[in-house]
Amino acid sequence: MARRRGWRRRIVLLLVLAMVGGAVYTAVAFLQRSETLVTEGCKVPGADEDLATDQAGYAALISAVAVRRGLPARAASIALATSLQESKLRNIGHGDEAGPDSRGLFQQRPSQGWGTEAEVMDPYHATNAFYDALVKIPGYESLPITAAAQEVQRSAYPGAYAQHEPTARAFASALTGQSPQSLDCTLRAPDAAGDPAAVQQRLTSAFGALDAGTEGRTLTVQARDTRAWAVAQWAVTNAKSLSITAVAVDGQTWTRSDHKGWQPGDAPAGQVSITVAAEPAK
Repeated sequence: MARRRGWRRRIVLLLVLAMVGGAVYTAVAFLQRSETLVTEGCKVPGADEDLATDQAGYAALISAVAVRRGLPARAASIALATSLQESKLRNIGHGDEAGPDSRGLFQQRPSQGWGTEAEVMDPYHATNAFYDALVKIPGYESLPITAAAQEVQRSAYPGAYAQHEPTARAFASALTGQSPQSLDCTLRAPDAAGDPAAVQQRLTSAFGALDAGTEGRTLTVQARDTRAWAVAQWAVTNAKSLSITAVAVDGQTWTRSDHKGWQPGDAPAGQVSITVAAEPAK
């Protein structure tokens, strides 16, 4: 009898352990799939830091304006290093002790002729104003990034821009299309439906007129080479705000849900396909 009780205890213990183990495995699997554990952000190889999604969106805008104006990627690198130092790539509505009236992505001062307060708070105006000043500097393309930035900004801390050079160069290279399939954003699932027309409107504001058309939830943009990759990686950085779920270009596809970055696909050369989310299930 004692021997039978011992075996029964062992069997019960094994069953309990199996149940606990199964519960732990289920809990771990659930947590691994849970959207709450996804840390959102964007990264590029060679950058010293990742960018939050709002920062990456502004980085994409600054780089797109450089592409629209026909400026080299170096110009975007200078602009990004400047904005990283001045505002942490955010459109902030306040200044500091050195410039109490400074505003926007580049902390431009209305009192120094950068525009009205409303204008310097407009990212498009602020970015174009920065480039207007930059292109007036003879040989800015060959200057060190921090030196070119200082020529525009006239900062009290002229060497401060240098610390942002690796991140600025890496993101500028990706977002101007010079470094294909290099930018990746890790995002949670969309919480709202996307609108291809809204994507096209934002793209046009950034890059200018584009040959594009919509079919269902997909916007297709006709573009080649570096322009195609500039548009594609712009779309990835704006995927959160525009509920974009997939981007396909030149034999590569970025899919929001798989968190694997760019993967081989069947996208033809000469066009960028941007797909937005359907209405989320209730």
